[in-house]
Amino acid sequence: MGGTLEAQLQPLREKIDHLDTQLIRLLNERAAVAHEVGEVKKGFDAPVYRPEREQQVIARLQQMSTGPLRDEHIAHIWLEIMSASRALEKSTTVAFLGPVGTYSEAAALDYFGNSASGLPCPSIDEVFRSVETGASEFGVVPVENSTEGAVSRTLDLLLNTTLPITGEIALPIHHSLLSRSGALAEVEIVCAHPQALAQCQRWLSTHLPKAERRAVSSNAEGARLAAEDSRIAAIAGERAASHYKLQTAAPMIQDDAHNRTRFYVLGGTPPLSSGADQTSLILSVKNEAGAVYRMLEPFARYGVSMTRFESRPARSGSWAYYFYIDVEGHRDDAKVADALHALTDQAAFVRIVGSYPRAK
Repeated sequence: MGGTLEAQLQPLREKIDHLDTQLIRLLNERAAVAHEVGEVKKGFDAPVYRPEREQQVIARLQQMSTGPLRDEHIAHIWLEIMSASRALEKSTTVAFLGPVGTYSEAAALDYFGNSASGLPCPSIDEVFRSVETGASEFGVVPVENSTEGAVSRTLDLLLNTTLPITGEIALPIHHSLLSRSGALAEVEIVCAHPQALAQCQRWLSTHLPKAERRAVSSNAEGARLAAEDSRIAAIAGERAASHYKLQTAAPMIQDDAHNRTRFYVLGGTPPLSSGADQTSLILSVKNEAGAVYRMLEPFARYGVSMTRFESRPARSGSWAYYFYIDVEGHRDDAKVADALHALTDQAAFVRIVGSYPRAK
């Protein structure tokens, strides 16, 4: 192909400009229709946000697409389109474990889009309280990490709240070591959430064996401290690095390359079935032989797959336990409904915490 670079690029740029003109017109038309949907919902006092509907929209577009955009590209693009459309109807406030720059904030924006308003909270307890009191519409809390396991405080609070779980996020966790100078040799103290310290312990032992490891309330708090003291490095992500103007002393320091954290979305209207759902339960049984087997038997009988099983002490002094269980399917799906009905005869305590679209 002959000609200068500019001569070859010019017709392609004109084509992109033409396509962008069509896109902006169509996006505004879409936003106008979404606004009409919002007006209809107001008349029926229906919720603005329906996660199962948004999942279905994205899944349909992914199925239609012939590329070159990949499924994850389509999901991110349409998440932001729908987030902006929701914001035209009503601002969505989402509480998360703060301060600004935490992975909880990243999870919240990954789920609700950047048009949502974030409300940083000093603790997981405050995230629950914010949604319970109406200070925020939704809350995002960590529930388990693929390396370190369950987040115990979240499980304990789920037992005593009436908030439903209405969604989940599975976020890849890429830890970086951040400091003011970005010089590894200057690091004397490493500040991070206890789970982040645990997730990077092998790297820290190899590269910073003499550095003090100091546990703080969140990785973003560690980043804030690092911004104030050149001796301190934080373990955190890109959002914290940008917000606190820190340099990367070492990227990707997590011991497990596939490290992920799962978050629950709390609050809002319980979603209808999306076709790709999960149901979370809290159960307890009498302290007698075979009780746990009888509790789980209905899932096997009706062909319901169990994807998670955790236990927590009931704190009653009698060695009793609560069991936190996730199963595939929505509570309204026939086989899940049958299993739950049978379960009520076997368990001493049953709480359906939520049925919601499963994280991709």
